[in-house]
Amino acid sequence: MEKYWNIFVNGYTGYANYLWHEVTHPGWHNYFYWLVLVSVFFFVLEIVIPWRKKQPILRKDFWLDAFYMFFNFFLFSLIIYNAASDVVVNLFNDGIKAVTGGFDLQASNPLNSFPMWAILLIGFFVRDFVQWWVHRLLHRSDWLWTFHKVHHSVEEMGFAAHLRYHWMENVVYRSIEYLPLALLGIGLYDFFIIHIFALAWGHYNHANISVSKYVTGGILGGLIGIAAANGLADIHLFEGLSAFGKWGVVAGGVALGSLILGPIMKYLFNSPEMHIWHHSYELPEDRRYGINFGITLAIWDYIFGTDYIPHNGRDIRLGFPGIEKFPHDFITQNELGFGITEYEIND
Repeated sequence: MEKYWNIFVNGYTGYANYLWHEVTHPGWHNYFYWLVLVSVFFFVLEIVIPWRKKQPILRKDFWLDAFYMFFNFFLFSLIIYNAASDVVVNLFNDGIKAVTGGFDLQASNPLNSFPMWAILLIGFFVRDFVQWWVHRLLHRSDWLWTFHKVHHSVEEMGFAAHLRYHWMENVVYRSIEYLPLALLGIGLYDFFIIHIFALAWGHYNHANISVSKYVTGGILGGLIGIAAANGLADIHLFEGLSAFGKWGVVAGGVALGSLILGPIMKYLFNSPEMHIWHHSYELPEDRRYGINFGITLAIWDYIFGTDYIPHNGRDIRLGFPGIEKFPHDFITQNELGFGITEYEIND
């Protein structure tokens, strides 16, 4: 037991030191300031090119969602999750070793010979696929839906709504996705690029903006061009290029992304136009457990037949039946799901 207590203490103090370092040392490889930067970027877009022009800039529950962003991205791990998860992971791995006679789950790495760009792609697709199924589970299970209601309590959509969710969702997602990612050895790599990309796309899905598919295709192509031109993720196609040549690669990526990816972006990636329907107050009678479950990618919804975009949903009502009684403060929302309902709280 002493071993696991030390893991718990080290996990807690280690994350506290990490978070303090993140806040006090701005840099390009810094989650804290990337969250700030990405959030400010989409906030400015919502001001400049709002999709719902009558929606207030500081929409309903804006500051609540702003707090949720930092709580779910950082503070929850500081309070308990990081230390507790370190203990659980070590217990689980020690159990695997005991049962299998020494198999080290954390050291398994079938992707060891793959280039980094392939590992990143595989990690991104596997993680998004697992999260898509977990998202469906949150809607299918009555108990888990009680937690997930917090995310669906958004009545005016905006970028910060992306990270409004009950702390139990962190536990559910991370617990279920751990094993498949660990078996692939994904956890051995620093997936900073994937995390920031998923963060930005999640903000985009919830933002009060509407952007042409050719623009999003061009942006994605440009990001690929930047990686290729600078040899990132073991892409060495353009080594030795001058600065002018690198800019040419990026420009070519933008053009090709817009022309090739643009027409199919709505089938590949989630979008505000698609995700707004996921938050619809009124669901189709034959889809009572939800629609458009995509996290970053939309392909899973089209493959498994859960896609639904009947028309422009810009002004549809958001929420769920009974939202009128749902609490609007952080503490009460995060008490839900443990033998208590929002109706009992209000009555």
